Amino acid sequence: MSMPFGQGIAPCTERFDEEQSPSGHRKRRHNENTNNGECKMKASLAISGLALGTMVGAAPLAADEVNVGVMLTLSGSAAVLGEQGRDGFLLALDELDGKLGGLDAKVTIVDDEQKPDVAVNRARELIESEGVDFVMGAMYSNVQMAVTGPLTQAGVFVLSPNPGPSALAGAECNPNFFAVSYQNDQPDEVVGAYVSDKAQRVFLIAPNYQAGKDHLTGFKRTFTGEIADEVYVSLTQMDYSAELAQIAAASPDAVFAFMPGGLGVNFVRQFRQAGLDAIPVYSTFTVDEVTLPAQQQDAVGFYSGSDWAPDLDTERNRAFVQAFEAKYDRVPASYAAHAYDAAYLMDAAIRAVGGDLSDKDALRAALKAAEFESVRGEFSFNDNHFPLQDFYVTQVAQREDGRFQTQVVEKVLEKPVDAYAAECAMN
Repeated sequence: MSMPFGQGIAPCTERFDEEQSPSGHRKRRHNENTNNGECKMKASLAISGLALGTMVGAAPLAADEVNVGVMLTLSGSAAVLGEQGRDGFLLALDELDGKLGGLDAKVTIVDDEQKPDVAVNRARELIESEGVDFVMGAMYSNVQMAVTGPLTQAGVFVLSPNPGPSALAGAECNPNFFAVSYQNDQPDEVVGAYVSDKAQRVFLIAPNYQAGKDHLTGFKRTFTGEIADEVYVSLTQMDYSAELAQIAAASPDAVFAFMPGGLGVNFVRQFRQAGLDAIPVYSTFTVDEVTLPAQQQDAVGFYSGSDWAPDLDTERNRAFVQAFEAKYDRVPASYAAHAYDAAYLMDAAIRAVGGDLSDKDALRAALKAAEFESVRGEFSFNDNHFPLQDFYVTQVAQREDGRFQTQVVEKVLEKPVDAYAAECAMN
């Protein structure tokens, strides 16, 4: 018996069916079919070879098709993060002519609304109604923790384009889960190490949820100075006057902030308005390519830790950034870069097993091998399925064309092993 669908807006579908002209050239015919007239986002992409009458569900998938779910936050103040991930993935799929590993790709995009309970219902839909082989998602650690179990228990491979919760890196590591991003603590470990010889007392601030705690833990792991104060705020908080007063009173040498999305936009603006410019701000995901269009000059000079930046000097990255900006008319963020890599990882793994999606062990081994060209340069997976990659300190700057982006200042850590890998039973 099927479990009931989750509540909420049903995804719209968008089909691109390939046909061959009399001259032998292939062309795409766009045939849009939405579930409701108010659907605002692309939510399903079916590419070549899908018969319109085929039922997707309990029946086995055709040998020439791979079914992928994309679960991201696509509504509310955090929607811009999910939109970056979605667009990075779809850019890669477009470059691959709508195929993954040579198989026609059907992609169903759902909005988790940044709510774990909603995400679990969406996961059930993807399993029962869409019969997905892979899910790329989510955007937030609490959502990732909620959906990884149900999806992987159903035999689905989960590729994260952003969150890397400590539990999934360690004691709760999962054979079918792959973080295509990082372990949550790692960008902060970069900043902690970098700041240690630049500031003696640092004030810490983050939202009060799993990722917030992970990020501050990562900073404290490598920072050798004194913590002036450690403050946690609500995920929905927009007024930071009380916290800024605490910072002013503490008079730290620096501030370290993990304030993603809309939280970062308001925090940076209010930090400048409070006249605290003399205190340098180091961060992760507080100033990045999703927040900079709103923060603009207020964020210039702020530092961050990351595994990637738009100006990272690899041929693959230069091509990706150019293609993304040409297609979407905005600067890509790490969420887009990771999702772009996730698509190419899927492509390489499916190709390595000859398109046989039924051999889960072989497909898992092919994912682990990570034989694709990452925008980040050298990239591989550790035994806990978290990346081994380089990390950098970046700084916000304004480009000659007037746009804002983060730029590499210095490589700080070279292919570090995350702090929780030893707890993983897969080692």
